[in-house]
Amino acid sequence: MADYSVVKVSDVEDQGPNMGHAPGMEIRFLRNDLGCENCGVSYMRLQPNYRQTYGHKHKVQEEIYLLISGSAHLKADDEIVELEPWTAVRTPNDTMRSIEAGPEGAEFVIVGAPNTGPGDGVTEQNWWND
Repeated sequence: MADYSVVKVSDVEDQGPNMGHAPGMEIRFLRNDLGCENCGVSYMRLQPNYRQTYGHKHKVQEEIYLLISGSAHLKADDEIVELEPWTAVRTPNDTMRSIEAGPEGAEFVIVGAPNTGPGDGVTEQNWWND
């Protein structure tokens, strides 16, 4: 029998409220429900013009952000990257990053590897300096 796992994203708990980001940010971490061994995968939806209040980086994990709808700006260290649908950005583990949605909001699929689980992230509050 084939070995695979399936999860409906809407069945995975939205962690935005638990992280203090509701209602502006919905984030669903799929790795545990899928049984990921070597990567993590998440779904994130930002309300129009919502800006994450923090920057974050990782001790080990690199991440790929794939914008599937809407528009957004990704701040990577001191540079701003404009994103349109079906644009992917890779951020190495030690690059501080944060996202701001455009006027129509933004939906992302985020993939991180290796699968480090909780405790790998480092955050910096009030990271946007404009």
